[in-house]
Amino acid sequence: MAAEIHPKPLTRRPVLLNKIEGSQDVVNTAVIIPKEDGVISVSEDRTIRIWLKRDSGQYWPSVYHSMPSPCSCMSFNQETRRLSVGMDNGFISEFVLAEDYNKMTPDRTFQAHQGRVTVVLFVLEMEWVLSTGQDKNFNWHCSESGQRLGGYRTTAWVSCLQFDVETRHAFVGDHSGQVTILKLEQESCSLVTTFKGHTGSVTALCWDPVQRVLFSGSSDHSIIMWDIGGRKGTAIELQGHNEKVQGLCYAHHTRQLISCSSDGGIVIWNMDVQRQETPEWLDSDSCQKCEQPFFWNFKQMWDSKKIGLRQHHCRKCGKAMCGKCSSKRSTIPLMGFEFEVRVCDSCHESITDEDRAPTATFHDSKHSIVHIHYEVTRSWLLTSGADKIIKLWDMTPVVS
Repeated sequence: MAAEIHPKPLTRRPVLLNKIEGSQDVVNTAVIIPKEDGVISVSEDRTIRIWLKRDSGQYWPSVYHSMPSPCSCMSFNQETRRLSVGMDNGFISEFVLAEDYNKMTPDRTFQAHQGRVTVVLFVLEMEWVLSTGQDKNFNWHCSESGQRLGGYRTTAWVSCLQFDVETRHAFVGDHSGQVTILKLEQESCSLVTTFKGHTGSVTALCWDPVQRVLFSGSSDHSIIMWDIGGRKGTAIELQGHNEKVQGLCYAHHTRQLISCSSDGGIVIWNMDVQRQETPEWLDSDSCQKCEQPFFWNFKQMWDSKKIGLRQHHCRKCGKAMCGKCSSKRSTIPLMGFEFEVRVCDSCHESITDEDRAPTATFHDSKHSIVHIHYEVTRSWLLTSGADKIIKLWDMTPVVS
């Protein structure tokens, strides 16, 4: 009898459309030009470049503009074709791009910060330019005059920023691991609340105005989904990266979160499932199963004549356990644990194969990512890297 050949199932993965090379240093920010075969990038090599796709299929600069200082960030608005570029010297320069993207005209330059500008956002509805810097200041300026309207001093330098136009709430993530929510008026702001859930600095933020959910990524490799919409303040943790999270974007129509990390990992999270909050870790002086004392519990060690044990926690129930009573490992995708984590013996028995079904897919971009941009109409993802390369991906096979 002849052996049957079973073809391997096709793996759904992002499709690399193009690689854009030519920058002399790290590409700090790049965006896809909506409705155009083009990309705008700013780099540590002090250049602003507008790349347009040629007949050859390759992207070549139609504009190459040198700045007086390394370009750290930018914001582009397609309706007005206004480009706002933040620099290492604290200045923000604004340009207006021609309709064919072959020319850009300087508009104004103003000093927004005393140190490197980390994020700049142009808000057309308010005619505001929001910015953050390593001087620990969050500021907003009038985009017409360049005049400073207001500011807020943060506890640590700010690394990421999002803004909700409808409520005028600014979400500010900083290096202390804190997310600050501010309510902005024309010339004043008020502190709404602060979130502290990361053990490392907040490195990326993504705001979904439809579900009213904020996603924050961190150097601690984790992502937290904060429910801002009033549903009991739910916070869901997602663990699927081995390195610092560098970028987040959300596909509203499919309810999928795209996250990227500095080691080149791209993770697609299915957020259209009923996820569970991770439990609070319980405090105890002894194992909550076998009652063996932990190593700091001197009295119980003396009374029982036993050497104290190291404390661990079950990721499913949160109980404090010794190593022997929490020796098992398991994935718990609905709690955000896509990698195997420590669970106690009883919780391990309760986890079914269905519970272990993954809710995320993992892909390798093969370059060190520092920034991402998602263009939802074409389902294209742009990743720019510390390797001076920009990559364009078709995400249709995985975001659907």
